[in-house]
Amino acid sequence: LVCRLKSSVSFLTRPDRPNLAYHKLKGRNPGVIFLPGLNSNMNGQKAIALEDFCSSLGHAFIRFDYTGCGSSGGKFKECTIGKWRKDVLSILDELTDGPQILVGSSLGGWLMLHAAISRPDKIAALVGVAVAADHLVTTFKKLPIEIQKEIEEKGEWKLPTKYNEEGYYSLTYNFIREAENHCVLNSPIPITCPIRLIHGMKDGDVPWQISMQVADRVLSKDVDVILRKVGQHRMSEKEDTKLLVNTVDDLIDKLATLA
Repeated sequence: LVCRLKSSVSFLTRPDRPNLAYHKLKGRNPGVIFLPGLNSNMNGQKAIALEDFCSSLGHAFIRFDYTGCGSSGGKFKECTIGKWRKDVLSILDELTDGPQILVGSSLGGWLMLHAAISRPDKIAALVGVAVAADHLVTTFKKLPIEIQKEIEEKGEWKLPTKYNEEGYYSLTYNFIREAENHCVLNSPIPITCPIRLIHGMKDGDVPWQISMQVADRVLSKDVDVILRKVGQHRMSEKEDTKLLVNTVDDLIDKLATLA
């Protein structure tokens, strides 16, 4: 794995925005693009497993870091859902030709829905892993009013997490306010491509019910929700990764048949 992480990282330069770090594998379409979760990066287990799979199949693949994350430019604390959404669209517009399958993990699953709404002609299919649609906003709004007020005054929300040493992710109050503009679950979601939603029922971070809500809201009829009874949030056990790869494999077959 060590040599893998040294594999050449490229940068997408943008006139008005920070550079985006990415790793691209040339190959045939549909290409696959991996969208990481909050505070994650392109070197995660799922991203690497998908890259290996696409490589063996000869399909194009891209993994990348959002602004303020991993090797990309910009400051995390200045980021918003809107900026990250634009990152995904930059990758799609600048680095890909033809149909793409987006694979979004957690927060990446929320962003993937936005990308599919904005670029319906480019997105052939979606695969969500523990999709966190609206989740940060929903979680914030469930807090007692006095806590919400306190966060507003301090300007900072310490969202508890078990994935780093501090024990929390620090998000600005502005981040939450801006995120409200990007909620998708309160009305029908205008996406019509095939969608697969994988979620672990032991997910302690993002409830699996969100995947059901997404399935219910999208206009697409070709939607499968795959619930893994013992699955955790990260879905990175060997069997979980196998399920993800098989799901993408099946979609590629299906799209070939449709074409």
